Amino acid sequence: MRVLLVGAGGVGGAITRIATRRPFFEAMVVADYDPARAEAAVAALGGDARFTAEQVDAGDEAAVTRLLAWHRCDVLLNATDPRFVMPLFRAARTAGAAYVDMAMSLSRPHAERPYEECGVKLGDEQFAQAADWEKEGLLALVGMGVEPGLSDVFARYAADELFDAIEEIGIRDGANLTVDGYDFAPSFSIWTTIEECLNPPVVYERGKGWFTTEPFSEPEVFDFPEGIGPVECVNVEHEEVLLVPRWVDVRRVTFKYGLGREFVETLRTLHLLGLDRTDPVTVPGPDGPVAVSPRDVVAACLPDPATLGERMHGKTCAGTWVRGVKDGEPREVYLYHVVDNQWSMTEYGSQAVVWQTAINPVVALELLATGAWSGAGVLGPEAFSARPFLDLLTDYGSPWGMREQ
Repeated sequence: MRVLLVGAGGVGGAITRIATRRPFFEAMVVADYDPARAEAAVAALGGDARFTAEQVDAGDEAAVTRLLAWHRCDVLLNATDPRFVMPLFRAARTAGAAYVDMAMSLSRPHAERPYEECGVKLGDEQFAQAADWEKEGLLALVGMGVEPGLSDVFARYAADELFDAIEEIGIRDGANLTVDGYDFAPSFSIWTTIEECLNPPVVYERGKGWFTTEPFSEPEVFDFPEGIGPVECVNVEHEEVLLVPRWVDVRRVTFKYGLGREFVETLRTLHLLGLDRTDPVTVPGPDGPVAVSPRDVVAACLPDPATLGERMHGKTCAGTWVRGVKDGEPREVYLYHVVDNQWSMTEYGSQAVVWQTAINPVVALELLATGAWSGAGVLGPEAFSARPFLDLLTDYGSPWGMREQ
């Protein structure tokens, strides 16, 4: 397998550190808009000759297509933010390569009823091309991070091995992470965080389909395992709600994120001031007016999440809560994956949140390389058998857990 990894930020850098320990691929080209960042990611691997650095603009489809051809890559792994999903998705197909991402194409709220009806849903642009990918015998594995990704694998595992019938699946994400020296320092891309937290959350119900609610709706306190404890979680727009019902028979699906009240209020303030907008505004510059995106300004003012590991303490938990029936009796479980920041920093030099995101696409690539997973079309993690993934995740030294509720 020859892989083009686009994006050498926090997650991309963690991907290279995980992948360098595995023998399943022949080459990995690490490409970034900033060539110094790509070169630094490769240099950190201690001379592994399978890795090379390149410069590329993720929004330039033609350039990405040429890079795939030049290096004879058969897989494109997208580690950029969701703005670049579609150009990279299209470039992979043009080059005849498989495609793997950790987030799907962006949504657009309903123009008249944003908190009741879906407009363009997450992934709609990609699924619209599913027949073409399938016809060409190409695979686009979408939403293959931790959430979405491992959370979806848990949903498939529950359906296959733990339940006879599933009433509800709820993705629940929480942490007790703190960052020394910062009152507000998101542990993941603020661009992506704003997008998913301030867009109308999507809920799925059988018979009703997908519909939306107000941001931060339906608060609940969820008790997370391994010492994290109770965290207030709220509805957030996320890919699992759009993916799980396509392959798993379930009555209701939600995604709730443990943000904390201070984080929620900060996001609400950004929205109130219009600083969550992506459309450029014109501001004075030293050489005249300059058009900038307010959200990009917010991102530039905050610390890079990839640099926070040494200041960060605590654990992060991603998991899937499932309620249903087994052998005629009600059952309720929470399948989860916990990463301690001290461990991920000591073992890999990557902070917990980006490392937890990064390990899952590497596991998926290895399953594709060995043939344990195969397919064509635009498919989510639920389209594949869960057991090989969970076994290999454990083999990587990152076990998962299950708690009967």
